[in-house]
Amino acid sequence: MTRILVGILVFVINTLYRDRPYPRFYVLETVARVPYFAYMSVLHLYESLGLWRKADWLKVHFAESWNELHHLLIMESLGGNDRWVDRFVARHAALAYYWLVVLLYLFSPRSAYHFMELVEQHAYHTYDVFLQENEAALKAEPAPAVAVNYYREGDLYMFDEFQTGSKPETRRPEIRHLYDVFVNIRDDEMEHVKTMVACQRPDAQKTFRSPHAVPEVEGTESPILPPKPATSM
Repeated sequence: MTRILVGILVFVINTLYRDRPYPRFYVLETVARVPYFAYMSVLHLYESLGLWRKADWLKVHFAESWNELHHLLIMESLGGNDRWVDRFVARHAALAYYWLVVLLYLFSPRSAYHFMELVEQHAYHTYDVFLQENEAALKAEPAPAVAVNYYREGDLYMFDEFQTGSKPETRRPEIRHLYDVFVNIRDDEMEHVKTMVACQRPDAQKTFRSPHAVPEVEGTESPILPPKPATSM
């Protein structure tokens, strides 16, 4: 089912926006935010009913939505939402996918996370192809102010929070031109993939943690980060 939902989304976006990259990315980023909203909605419901309380999950999913928000703001600054019809398509697709993911998360959280893993993998591939095909043109364009603020000058705690595959403060991207902006957006999508994979682990309810909550104790391996390689004496 998850592959069918992703396949429909990809087909519609690829068909309608084949030769219009910024509106295409605007629609993609608008839809990409809503599964994280859906996860948080259901988690808040569980907490309100006294069924399950996991603050770390809420923190990470909010940080993921915050990251996708800034991708969206970047696309808007590039004119991706200039046409009314593009805003119409993006918002109605987002509304539909929000409720689909809410229902999916209620019945099968692992399937809901797998859905988003596939979406983020598609986004990574889309941006990677775009970078390969437009490298020279992108390097000739300045970086939007919103991208500089998010990646270099903004709330970097939030930037670190969604990257459960890395320790905080280890990734500080360069922003010299528009090419760098899209490199970082592409790399963000892979970080989302890693986090969605971590959420699907059989022991995730016991081991999943916010990156900032991982104890730095000598000899203790992180429940999220990969084990450290053994060093020879």
